[in-house]
Amino acid sequence: MSKFVTRFLKDESGATAIEYGLIAALIAVVLVASLQGVGTALEGAFDKIKTDVTAATAS
Repeated sequence: MSKFVTRFLKDESGATAIEYGLIAALIAVVLVASLQGVGTALEGAFDKIKTDVTAATAS
């Protein structure tokens, strides 16, 4: 049994997959955060366009 535990603790075969998973999760978080900022900026730009078009067609 102790041989199994020792071998299990020294086994690093799944470490690379876990590291790649953590990197992918970090990239996803950064993308979501940056796209939310872009979405907010676009919303403001389209609101201004809507206001300008409404004002231009009202007169």
